[in-house]
Amino acid sequence: MTYAKRVDANHKELTKALRDMGCSVFDTSRVAGGFPDVVVGKNGKTVLCEFKSSVTAKFTPAQDLFMMNWKGSTVVRIHDIDGVITLVKMLDKS
Repeated sequence: MTYAKRVDANHKELTKALRDMGCSVFDTSRVAGGFPDVVVGKNGKTVLCEFKSSVTAKFTPAQDLFMMNWKGSTVVRIHDIDGVITLVKMLDKS
C-alpha cells in the first residue's frame, strides 16, 4: 500500500479550526487507499473530510476510486476556513 508522502499546506490550520469550533478531529492522512484526510465528529454526527490546498486542486486516482466506491455519506472537500465554517454550521443543525 502507498501512503501520503505529505499533507496539504493547510492541513494543520484546517484541523485546528475544526477543533476550535468544537469538533473532534481524527487525522487519517496516513491511511492508505485514498481514505480522506480526517474524520470529524460533532453533535453525534461523523463526516469524512478531504483537505485540498485550493479550489482547483485535483483528487488523486486513489481518492477518486475511494469516493466512487464509498457507500457512506459523501466525502466533504474543504480547502479553506470558510469550508470549515460551512461544515460546522451543517453539523450544528439538528
